[in-house]
Amino acid sequence: MRKWMKGFLLIFGVFMLTACGTGANDEGEDNAEQNGGNNEGITINFGVTPWTSTVPPTKVAKLILEDMGYTVNETKADAGGVYTGLAKGDLDVFMDAWLPVMHANYMEKYGDKLEDTAVSYKEGELGWVIPTYVEGIDSVEDIKGKEDLFGGKMYGIEEGAGMTVTSREMIEKLGLNLEYVASSEGGMLAQAQRMMKNEEPVLFLGWRPHPMFVNHDLKVLEGPEEFFQTSEVHVITNKELKDDAAEAYEFLSKWKMDVGDIEEMIVKIDEGQDPEAVAQEWIDNHQEQVKEMKGKYR
Repeated sequence: MRKWMKGFLLIFGVFMLTACGTGANDEGEDNAEQNGGNNEGITINFGVTPWTSTVPPTKVAKLILEDMGYTVNETKADAGGVYTGLAKGDLDVFMDAWLPVMHANYMEKYGDKLEDTAVSYKEGELGWVIPTYVEGIDSVEDIKGKEDLFGGKMYGIEEGAGMTVTSREMIEKLGLNLEYVASSEGGMLAQAQRMMKNEEPVLFLGWRPHPMFVNHDLKVLEGPEEFFQTSEVHVITNKELKDDAAEAYEFLSKWKMDVGDIEEMIVKIDEGQDPEAVAQEWIDNHQEQVKEMKGKYR
């Protein structure tokens, strides 16, 4: 027993001398270990919808988690597919859950299998928008009797979309003399941009985060609560992540991003910049925030 103990102490002493003798490299190695050396071999799967708002936070989280030692995969799917994947355990994280209203149906169906992990930002506005140079209109109700100001038209996105269905219901309920002009998102924005270039009054659909709010001075009109409501955008995870990847879950539970930052990132990506390069730039410029989110694992 004593021989074993002497041998152990000798080995331990050599180890300590070696560790202390590494000098300047010691701190870097410690940091690397704290950043997730024990996370090697753990894969985290992100669900990614086609929405432009999903990409920036997903890429930022991906790069940080990779720095913590995780392997990160991205799976593209529509919202229904993402929620189904989370509930089944095929996916681990979704960075763009619009709650409590827009994704209420998914949460009612799958909520008991999901973890509402963090609020990314609270400014998930959506509804009818107008340029700020249009005066005297602050709510949807203000349009009644002034429909001619907008040429009697409300420009929107494709038929069948939730915002289109809601807009048609609102026009009917409020008795507005407006024609809903359905188009693609790109077609709607092209029409609105043509009119705004000439400072003409124009009424169309808008939501944040979106580069339209970076490129133009717009305001979201107040409307009846039973129609468009401001959402919070949440990070949701499957139930197993907390146990399977505790450090990742802890990091995601502290997650937050400014909606304005996300919009600026979307613009850069739309201009052709690499999404991961844009995400890395955000990380480099927000080191204190990143440290707060990583907490003791930084």
